[in-house]
Formats: sequence, structure tokens, C-alpha cells
Amino acid sequence: MSYQGRHLTDLLQRSRHLGDREALVSEPEHKGKSCQSAAVFNVVNSIIGSGIIGKHLFGFCFFFSTDFSLVLLIKGGALSGTDTYQSLVNKTFGFPGYLLISVLQFLYPFIGKMMAKTVDPGSWYIGRHFIIVLSTVTFTLPLSLHRDIAKLGKISFISTILTALILGIVMTRVVSLGPNIPKTEDAWVFAKSNAIQAIGVMSFAFICHHNCFLVYGSLEEPTVAKWSHIIHISILVSVFISVLFAACGYLTFTGFTQGDLFENYCRSDDLVTFGRFCYGITVILTYPIECFVTREVIANVFFGGTLSSVFHITLTVIIITAATLVSLLTDCLGIVLELNGVLCAAPLIFIIPSACYLKLSEERWTHSDKIMSCVMLPVGVVVMVFGFILAVTNPQDCTHGQEMFYCFPSNFSLTNISDSRFQLTTQLSILNISIFH
Repeated sequence: MSYQGRHLTDLLQRSRHLGDREALVSEPEHKGKSCQSAAVFNVVNSIIGSGIIGKHLFGFCFFFSTDFSLVLLIKGGALSGTDTYQSLVNKTFGFPGYLLISVLQFLYPFIGKMMAKTVDPGSWYIGRHFIIVLSTVTFTLPLSLHRDIAKLGKISFISTILTALILGIVMTRVVSLGPNIPKTEDAWVFAKSNAIQAIGVMSFAFICHHNCFLVYGSLEEPTVAKWSHIIHISILVSVFISVLFAACGYLTFTGFTQGDLFENYCRSDDLVTFGRFCYGITVILTYPIECFVTREVIANVFFGGTLSSVFHITLTVIIITAATLVSLLTDCLGIVLELNGVLCAAPLIFIIPSACYLKLSEERWTHSDKIMSCVMLPVGVVVMVFGFILAVTNPQDCTHGQEMFYCFPSNFSLTNISDSRFQLTTQLSILNISIFH
């Protein structure tokens, strides 16, 4: 058999075994390789991208667990001889596990793509729905048609720069706006009884597990040591940005802080409006990475891992159209972050990587990796179960794009807040109160 024949046979065999990452590409020799810096930007963009406005002040608690589980996944892939999250779980837990991870890997990025959200100023030509459709057709779709994730490194770099710019705007408003916002009672109580709800949002904020094999496979000469180095840097950068963002947002609004921080700012604030524009760009630039994973899952489950050019384009259009239609129906970001976090992100971060490693590894039970896995697995189960119950029974309120009370000085006097306890109590009863106040 010729070299080309052997190559084609090998490719088909890999496709039958539930998905080689490169089976998504009809011509794998055109796949590019990314340097470590590009991989760092892809990971950072995946973590902080569209979820930056939902960060919690104590999200840095997830630093170690996220870092550990991302490396653990690649170790599990090395132990099982697999190169996708789906094939790892299939090798470890069989077809039932494969179906479960396929559903989770599809839902998480798909729901994440629904987060395209802008403030509706009331005019059809710059309204929320029109902007979503226009940006999807003009930017999101063309970027999502890329077959090579390595090419998204520069896009992720731009997204990271824009995120830093948004952070600068939020920091500026701590000084200029914070003193004019009334502070809620017990604003600095560490946590309430429903604090576990925040873990769902934080799980959403610190996840890129669903695409880590894609980024890992795009590296030149990928190794576990090189991957660990990339993850350590990426998580440090992400945590630094996230903690600053959450701290500045909470310092400004304390108990009035919304699940979507941009809902706290007034429409008349031109600087924040520019920040909203930058955030919209980051969502667009994060979108293609999430689309990669969603498309890969569908290709592996229904098409044996291989997509022709026609099916690649058709499937991409269907995915983006479906996500866009759903995003047009909701403008409440907080509940989306919570449910996606507890139902999809928690298993992908805590439960599945730990379970796979515990079953595959032959290390002693006193090994540090196994000890951490034994801790993370039950924690993930608790977060998933109780987080879902609290999210359903005690959902976050949503302003639905309405202005906050302090944006109307004629209706609410900031200078007389100390003499208006009843009015403040009334506002607190209808607003979403942060669980960390």
C-alpha cells in the first residue's frame, strides 16, 4: 500500500474511534501549529472572554482546582492514549460516559454563545436584536468557519487586550462613581447561606476544559510539561484580571452588584458605553473557540469525526443560527451563568477529570494527584446538586435592561440616602443582592 493509502486508512481508523481532533479537517496537512504564547492567549480568552462581566470577588479560590484539573486531563489523555475529551471518557467509562461528556461539551459552549447581549437604547437600528444579528452575520460566522484553532491565537490576543481595556474602565469608575453609590448594610460580610450559588458562576468563569485538547493538540511538539507551563501562566493572568474586575465592581456597587456588571452602570455613561462596545467585540472574538468544540462534538457523534467542506459550513451555520435565536429570547445573564456553571462546568472541571484519572492511574493512593482527585470529585458533586437546587429555588433577579435607581437623581436622592432607610430597603427588596455582601 502506498504512503497516501496508509495515511488515509489511519485517518479513517482514528475517526471510527470517536474523534481525532484533526478529523474535523478534511485536509489535515493544512493544520497549523501554534507557539506557546498563542496557546496562552487562546486559554486566557476561553477563560475570561465572555464571562468577564460575571466574575465574583472570591473567584481566585478556583485558581488551584482549575489549574490542577486542566493538567490532569492531559495526563489522563496520555495514560489512555487519547487526544480528545470525548475519547478519554469513552476509553475510561465506555459508551454511557461518552454520551454524557458529549452532551456536556455541547451544552456548555452552546449556552456560552448565547451571551451576546447589549443594552437596548430604544431605536431599531441600534437595538439589541439588530446588533446581535448584524454582528453574527458580519463577524461571528466568518470567524467561526475557521478549521484551524491555531489561527485564532491573534484573535485571542486582541480579545485579551480589549478585556484589559474594559478592566481599566471599571477601575476608573471605582474612583469617579463609587463614592456616589449608596453602600448596602453588611456589605463586607464574607458569605451568606446561599453562597454555593456563586460557585456555579465561578465554575463558568474558570473553565476551558472543553477545548483544552484542541489547544494542546495545536502546540508544536506538545508535552505534559509544556502544557503545564502554559496553564500556569494562563491561569495566573486570568485570575489577576478576574479578581481586579470583581473587586472593582463590588467596591463600586456593593450589594447592588448585578450578575451582569454592566447592568449597574447608567446608559448616560459614555465611557461605560464604550466598554460595552469592547465587551461585545470580546464576545465575538471568543465565539469561534466555543464553536470549535460544539462542532467537534456533533461531528464525532453523528458524522464519525469527519466533515466535508459543505457539511463543515452547513453545520457551523446551523449552530450559530440556533445560538443566536435563543440569545434573542433572553436578556438575563445571571441565571445563564449559574445554570451553565452548576450543570455543565462543575462536572467538566471537578468530577469527570478526577474520575478518569482515578480509574486510569496506577499511582499509589497517597500520590498528590490522587489525593487531590479524591477531594475534587465529591466537591464537584456537592456543587452540582446543591447549586442547581439553589439556582432554581432562589434565582437571581434581573433588571431586563432597566436603569438602576441611582441613575435617576430626581427619583432618588443620593445625598439623602442616610435619611431614606425605607426607600433603600425597598430598592434592596427588588434588586439582585450579591451573596457576598
